[in-house]
Amino acid sequence: MELTRRHFLTTAAAGALAIPALSLTTRGAFAQATPVRIGYIADYFGTSLTAIASDQDLWAKHGLEPELKVFTNGPIQIQALGAGSLDFGYVGPGALWLPATGKAKLVAMNALGLSDRVIAQVGFNSMADLKGKKIGVPEGTSGDMLLRLALAKAGMQLSDVEVIKMDPPTVVSAFASKQIDGAGIWYPLVGIIKKTVPDLVEVAKSADFYPANSFPSAFVARNEVADQDPELVKKFIAVMKDANDYRAADVPRSVDITAKFLSVPAEPLVTESQNGQFLTSAELVTATKDGTVFNWLNGLNEQFVAFGKLQNPLDPKDYYLADLYAGN
Repeated sequence: MELTRRHFLTTAAAGALAIPALSLTTRGAFAQATPVRIGYIADYFGTSLTAIASDQDLWAKHGLEPELKVFTNGPIQIQALGAGSLDFGYVGPGALWLPATGKAKLVAMNALGLSDRVIAQVGFNSMADLKGKKIGVPEGTSGDMLLRLALAKAGMQLSDVEVIKMDPPTVVSAFASKQIDGAGIWYPLVGIIKKTVPDLVEVAKSADFYPANSFPSAFVARNEVADQDPELVKKFIAVMKDANDYRAADVPRSVDITAKFLSVPAEPLVTESQNGQFLTSAELVTATKDGTVFNWLNGLNEQFVAFGKLQNPLDPKDYYLADLYAGN
């Protein structure tokens, strides 16, 4: 079942907590276009390039006819890729352990995110204060990753808190109703929570660990697509590069396009966009060629091993299609 943050971002701000299932299809009169199924997450990082590609007709430019499907997180998209119901998807840093196990191929970097937070109810001012307390977190996401980093920095272990696994919308409602004491979550959802709990405390943020720990988001492909249809991968990469450069040149305009695409207010997306670094495609090509991207991915692998998510991750060279991105 696919749950969308698009309706959540709209209704939560008005106090509603129900999230209807939804999938989006964008189709047009594409001549000789190749059908392709693409996943995204309904926030700024997870939607902006997809929204720009749709707004600027980049799919048609590169010969693709997209069926766009919305998800709440990256791991669910990886599952969809494995089930054969999705060709490409978007994942945040917390889900990049899955390509490192061979479940998908990474085809393009998106951005470096600094939007994650560990938040707490008023009265809790540090990770130590949260010892033994209930912390909601979407498992396998960047919020999960930041929580583990923050605990380690405080000399604590995951077992020192009561972790409650929740999907992102449930984290928002549970925190707002004070069913949990803390959460590992990200903007714009933190901003939505603040509307109900304005005095919440941000006890840790991803910027606290940057640049030693980078939080890249990326686009992934189904293994069969990557192995059997490199031309389709090249077309998808070409769309992402064009959209990426449009965003890098005018982030405020990209926020407006994303808000329109999602049918949500721009305000939370503005905040989210201010918590990231957006490199041009040329800069990402350079970062691929000089090994910077591999350093990001190796750094994540080290974290995943330390957190017990992985034992023997693949070398990033085995799951990042660097030659296709750098040469496309």
